[in-house]
Amino acid sequence: MLTKRTSKNQVTLPKAAVQATGGADYYDVTVQDGKIVLTPVRLQQADAVRAKLEELGITPEDVDDAIAWARARA
Repeated sequence: MLTKRTSKNQVTLPKAAVQATGGADYYDVTVQDGKIVLTPVRLQQADAVRAKLEELGITPEDVDDAIAWARARA
């Protein structure tokens, strides 16, 4: 399959390649032996946010308090 790089460094992925990899919206880009390798990435954004909040020790009550504080300022 052939694709062309645009002046803005963009490429269009061939439909067959996207379908063969499950139609991911995000790809990890690496260079291996002079080749550009795209690896499909499935982002679980909600899970990542929950994990980060837990890592920071932020509780649901903290979030509720922050929302109440922000609304009170408006």
